[in-house]
Amino acid sequence: MRKSPKVIITSATTGAMHMPIMSPYLPITPDEIVADSVAAAEAGAAIVHLHARDPETGCPVTDPAVYALYLSRIKQQSDVIINITTGQPAIRRNPETGGFDVKSNWAEVIEERLAAPKEFSPEITSFNMGPMNAASWMLGRKYDFDKLRDWEKLFVQSTRDLTMANTWASMEKIAQELGRDRGVVFEYECFDIGHLYSLKMLETMGVVEPPYFIQSVFGFLGGIGSTPRHVLHFRETADELFGDTYYWSLLAAGKEQMRLTTQAALLGGNVRVGMEDSLWLGKGQLAKSSGEQVAKIRRILEELGLEIATPDEARAILGTKGKDKVNF
Repeated sequence: MRKSPKVIITSATTGAMHMPIMSPYLPITPDEIVADSVAAAEAGAAIVHLHARDPETGCPVTDPAVYALYLSRIKQQSDVIINITTGQPAIRRNPETGGFDVKSNWAEVIEERLAAPKEFSPEITSFNMGPMNAASWMLGRKYDFDKLRDWEKLFVQSTRDLTMANTWASMEKIAQELGRDRGVVFEYECFDIGHLYSLKMLETMGVVEPPYFIQSVFGFLGGIGSTPRHVLHFRETADELFGDTYYWSLLAAGKEQMRLTTQAALLGGNVRVGMEDSLWLGKGQLAKSSGEQVAKIRRILEELGLEIATPDEARAILGTKGKDKVNF
């Protein structure tokens, strides 16, 4: 692993897995997403990772027009690096009926997922390293089904029969159209050990090249579990495959967020927190913002003697093209 001189904190603002019924603090509207992202930056995040939500319903969307409601506002109010997702569930609002449906045409899905990153050409985007049977439907089991919004009901029902698809062809497309064509740096999201081997295969194929910014994802249902031994195994496997040609970051869903991110930082890695990954600040205590989580992990790491990277220091470490070369 290539050790960062300072710890890069990423804050994931809202994501696509948590439903509004799960927390009154989940950022949904453009104003809420801007406020959450700016608060995270002020608390010490060098990067904010963004998804889009339908402002009226909270349903995850890929519409560039929705991203346009807050990208420039975040850039104007902070120096933070903006990272746009390239992954999103296939649920969408049907423009003809006004209701919600599930898209099954993979070619259309990948084009929709890439629409905003291609239009806005951010410094960083996420890049999922393979498929996963995400058990997103389990998130809705403890809620009264009748109280769910229409899209939440569809989300719970449909994701039992959906795979988070990332084909070799689509990964080559992302690498070309964002990496080569637009100079985007990738956050390579690995939800399991096998995804590290997928990244290595892409390297062997000449599709991507180091240095890599690898985000290890722990605790998302359907992926690798949140245990310290798995963290060590992930790090050891990445070292075997990539040597010192990668920077490492870790995120952990739910209650293990702070424990595992702290472990990763002590092992020389970087960290990601935020409302996408966990709705909690502590046991039985809902987080009111991603900024609260950023402030907490920053306090922990600084008390352990670690320094936190500023956005410009993170730009230098990761080699991004700079905020003046984005299209927003």
